[in-house]
Order: sequence, then structure tokens, then C-alpha cells
Amino acid sequence: MEGKTYRTRLIGIDAPEMGQEPWGRKAKQHLRELVKGAGGMVRVETDITKYDKYDRLLAYLWLDDRTLINELMLRNGYAVLFTIQPNSKHVDRLKKAQYIARENRSGIWGPNGLTERPREYKKSHPRK
Repeated sequence: MEGKTYRTRLIGIDAPEMGQEPWGRKAKQHLRELVKGAGGMVRVETDITKYDKYDRLLAYLWLDDRTLINELMLRNGYAVLFTIQPNSKHVDRLKKAQYIARENRSGIWGPNGLTERPREYKKSHPRK
């Protein structure tokens, strides 16, 4: 963005950690494919708070066709809804996306899905 590289956290979602095999790896690959399908170019939108405590850019990522990548990660079952106020501009569409994934038993919501949410996993597996 503007010639700089930013570590980024997608607003409104929490994807499985890499230790949550195979879902951490699958979520990372799915995100890569979404961005790669856009030729590596996405539009970045921020909300009220622009950075988190780890100095990561907090962002919504958009494809040229006005598709919200954060929403696709939820709808396709590669993340769970995770809203931190005040960043909630698109929360209604993100909630709907997770509902659809759960109803369709997509990804992490299907057979052999996640056994614990990423947030709980992080609590029981703190980084050293």
C-alpha cells in the first residue's frame, strides 16, 4: 500500500492458528488463493481503529468486483466471526456469512472441523 508493506489483520474474523491442523494451513492457503485470484491487488479499507496492539494494520480487503475477502473467509468456512469494537462497519454482513457457513457445514463447521475456536486455542497455547 503506497509502496509500503504492512503486517495486516483482517477485521471481523479469526482464522485457525497454524497449530490447529489442518485448518490453519487450509485457511492461510484459501486467503492466498483469494488474493492471488485478484492478481495480488486488493483494495484496503480501514475502520475506526487502524492498528492493533501488535502494530498490524486492521483492514477489510476488497476484490475489484466489490467482494469482501473477510466475508468470503467466513462464508467458505475458513474463519470465525471475531468483532472487536469499535471496528464493526461490516459486522452484519460478516454475521450473515458465518451463519451461511454453519448452515451449509462448510469448512471448519463441517465433519472433522475445528474442535476449538482460534481464541480458545491461543489461550491454551500461548506464544513463547
